[in-house]
Amino acid sequence: MAPTLTIEVPAEVAAEVVATRRDLHVNPELGFEEHRTAAVVAERLRGLGFDEIHTGIGQTGVVGVLRGSRPGKTVMLRADMDALPLTEENDVGYHSQSPGRMHACGHDGHVAMLLGAARIVAGRREDVAGTVCFLFQPAEEGKGGAKAMVEDRVLERFGIERAYGLHLASAHPTGQVGFHEGPFYASSDSIEITIEGTGGHGASPHLSIDPVYVASQFVVAVQQVVSRQIDPIEPAVVTIGAINGGTTHNVIPSRVRLLGTVRAFDADVRAKMAERIERVLHGICDASGATYTFDYLWRYPVTTNDVDQTRYARALAERAVGAEHVADVPRLMGAEDFSFFAERVPACFFTVGSNGGPNSAFPHHNARFDIDEAALATGVRMMVALALDAPTSAP
Repeated sequence: MAPTLTIEVPAEVAAEVVATRRDLHVNPELGFEEHRTAAVVAERLRGLGFDEIHTGIGQTGVVGVLRGSRPGKTVMLRADMDALPLTEENDVGYHSQSPGRMHACGHDGHVAMLLGAARIVAGRREDVAGTVCFLFQPAEEGKGGAKAMVEDRVLERFGIERAYGLHLASAHPTGQVGFHEGPFYASSDSIEITIEGTGGHGASPHLSIDPVYVASQFVVAVQQVVSRQIDPIEPAVVTIGAINGGTTHNVIPSRVRLLGTVRAFDADVRAKMAERIERVLHGICDASGATYTFDYLWRYPVTTNDVDQTRYARALAERAVGAEHVADVPRLMGAEDFSFFAERVPACFFTVGSNGGPNSAFPHHNARFDIDEAALATGVRMMVALALDAPTSAP
């Protein structure tokens, strides 16, 4: 049995992590607009004496490099920085001061935890082997900040060999560290459809081609892609999230616009979804005499955890936070652009529970989302443990 790995989070550091999280919560920034957040990160890393601080990677990303005195691998620890376009409804002292912007997914906590870990690791440089890259990523929420950093050659530039990331999770109890081998978060792609008909009077539908009717037929029919064209043991989702068309009660509009999301865990299933969905759309429109435009936007691939890295990180978590706080968790239909890193280097993405009661139990992306800040210390411990152990012990 491996020995316990003692990671102390001094009270001063724990308080700083909470203060940092609240400061970022008060000042949320959307994807690729994280200029203040990136400046805070870079300033903190400079103050800690990091060997290198690089800014502007993938537009607003930051990488701090800490080199050990002994040989080892180069590992990456990642935190995402962006907020959501949402107006906060929490009545707390650290309420967002930017109307229409809110940290409703815990990214403020991710940044704070990684900065806290950076402070502890910088103070234990004699224990560091290899190279640890503290990566602060922009624009996870739908804009592909990880992809932007990969396209900026962040992995090659720093010689990153292993990647680790975490996500606070309001579905799990505070301090529980959750792992899942293989596909963990689903792929996420988008569909944008415009159905063109012939407008007219609502009292004379026979003189029009009604795009509202066509759209409604499509919304129902497209569900058979999942129910009848995909192996029932392979989860997939097609959700139409927006239908826009028409102006008043008695006018048949000329066009209707639909927006939707497509999720899958299997790469082959994902690859065939665009063709299958358009086939349904083509048939419905052809039968009604309507025309259409169809755009399929390939966004985030499946986030797949390397089995060896996940088993290593899980065992490390048992040493760092205690086996009683470690759990296997189910895969999620949510998406994560950490997938762009995990496609290229062996990686593990895990969760840290942040549900300490009713006020921290709201789902992510909810205007009432908040975290139990006691979870932050657990995330710090995990990132410190990975920084100190992974360069020499990760498979």
